[in-house]
Amino acid sequence: MSTLPLTVDLALAGLTVGSAAALSGIGLVVCHRATGVLNIAQGAQAMAVAYLLRDLVVVRHWPVWPAVAVCLLLVAPALGVLLDVLVYRPLQRRGAGPAETMVAGLGVFVLLIGVAVLLWGAAPLAGAPSPLGGAPFRLPGGHTLRPDTVAQLAAVLVLGLTVAAVTRWTAFGLRLRAVVDDRRLAALSGVDADRVSAAGWAFGTFTAGLVGVALAPYLLLDPYGLPLLVMETIAVAVAARLRSIPVAVATGLGLGVAQAELTRLRPSGQLLPLVEAVQSNLFVVALLATALLAGPRITGEERGAPLAVRRGGGLGGGRGEGRGGGKVGGVVCLVLLLLPLGFRGNDLRSALLVPALALVLLSIVVVTGYGGQISLGQAGYAGLGALGTALLMSGRIPGVPALPAAPALLLSVLATAPLGLLTGRPAIRRRGLALALVTFAVGTAMSRFVFEQPYATTGLTLERPSFLDGDRAFYLAELLLLGLGLLAVRGLHRGRLGRALTAMRDHEAGALAAGVDVPGLKLFAFVVGAALAALGGGLMGLAGRAFDSASFDPVRGLLWFAAVVVFGADSALGAVLAAALLIGLDAGTVPGVSAVAVGVLAAAIGRLPGGLAALRRTRPPPLAAAVPAVHLTPVGRRLRDAVAGRLAQERRP
Repeated sequence: MSTLPLTVDLALAGLTVGSAAALSGIGLVVCHRATGVLNIAQGAQAMAVAYLLRDLVVVRHWPVWPAVAVCLLLVAPALGVLLDVLVYRPLQRRGAGPAETMVAGLGVFVLLIGVAVLLWGAAPLAGAPSPLGGAPFRLPGGHTLRPDTVAQLAAVLVLGLTVAAVTRWTAFGLRLRAVVDDRRLAALSGVDADRVSAAGWAFGTFTAGLVGVALAPYLLLDPYGLPLLVMETIAVAVAARLRSIPVAVATGLGLGVAQAELTRLRPSGQLLPLVEAVQSNLFVVALLATALLAGPRITGEERGAPLAVRRGGGLGGGRGEGRGGGKVGGVVCLVLLLLPLGFRGNDLRSALLVPALALVLLSIVVVTGYGGQISLGQAGYAGLGALGTALLMSGRIPGVPALPAAPALLLSVLATAPLGLLTGRPAIRRRGLALALVTFAVGTAMSRFVFEQPYATTGLTLERPSFLDGDRAFYLAELLLLGLGLLAVRGLHRGRLGRALTAMRDHEAGALAAGVDVPGLKLFAFVVGAALAALGGGLMGLAGRAFDSASFDPVRGLLWFAAVVVFGADSALGAVLAAALLIGLDAGTVPGVSAVAVGVLAAAIGRLPGGLAALRRTRPPPLAAAVPAVHLTPVGRRLRDAVAGRLAQERRP
């Protein structure tokens, strides 16, 4: 029997997801060409528009098409312009680097998720309306095509041709090309760069809303699931080098068709779960592949751009703070950590997560704050620590008997630490946005191919030792491990390795020229970060007495990264304060409040450089780069002053 009819039917079905991915790619490419920014918050924007449409139609009983028009033609573009004015324009005027802009985008991402949780709750919602219903279109050979798929393909064609025509044959297209080539020179020649940027953000948010409206009818609306699904389509834009719309469209359609065709593969035996995971997560595989193949840079980044985030020390008292500030931060942390000892019941159970999460956030401090490397995948290593502990305690590792909690946790940490090389190796040649995409893709792959697979997570046991069965006793044990972690991180930061990490963070090329083993230090930072994250993740599993894959969702990892940046990326005590904020706000109020708070502060990085640490400064740092350090080594200070002088000369008319 011929398989051609089935092949055609699957290809037509795959066009539904493929056309949505193509729309996402068009929006990302156009937004980047107009603004120079990769819209990393596109998934959250799509989710927000989809939720609003459902609310208008299902809850408020609006007719579908007027609701669609309001959401896509009014609310979505207005949201884009608002984000440009409040978030991204201050960064552009200050000359911020791509990494600071990425942090602001993460702030927008978690802010919109937090708002959605506050307004509509965290539980998945069904019944998202589809603007186009009716009978499928009949094609020759007995094949059918859904009306909404036809509409999405038509939108891809119309938007692609419109963007090409506007870019090539209109005065606005000429201004757009001028802004992309050199924003400062375009402004000097009379081009309103702010208007071009606002138009780019309006279009980008419009296409994000279009993607959300297209995908929502096929899914349960979830504040975490839909943003992550749309974020995976960044693979389409990366494959196009953030420039070519035809390549983005072809990649999106091709991945959609390929994902549908893969459903024909049904191998027998133990390979079936893995093949099924690849079939349903092909865009994750594509994101990882394109991020790795993109090389050290993503188009639009400067080759020598400084690293990741503005250092601040946070409220916890980094090395740049005075002794008084450090003591105050230490006292605040001590009070927050000892306060739960007076709690009971659910309040104490919620507080069990604070020391565990603080250890996970410490891993970000080591990797990003001390080592200067962006890592958006630390939630994956935390999940590996929890899963490894559960597997060892359940006797699921071949040849290893079921172990008690303490040795299982220790072995899980030791086994996870070398896996930090999964992100450490790519970090040797990558920085900024290129590294961020790789680490996010690795963390997402861990979640989709390991944590969410029943073959790896069913039948697990996570029981505490008998002498730590009570919540108060277990909390004291967590405090002991957190204290040891803080001492170890402090010793690392103040030792010889810490000075080498600081030199690498301040100026990688200068550190390399001075004889510092930069590749080895990067690997070391990621290995230590993986070990700390695994320890915190294992404690999170033991605190809840179960392995919960949702606790290590990649979106939560983005929230954790943004929180560390807000409280000072190079502050160990800031990590403790961030953990207390994330757990305490949601436990003491309603879920979503912590995401809103962190999102607002991270999105405001253009107006508040350095996050909360900026509140303690009396004057701005001498060099408004993407990664100035509050405290530099003598070599770092000389390099910084040299770079500042060179930039000042280049900026003179």
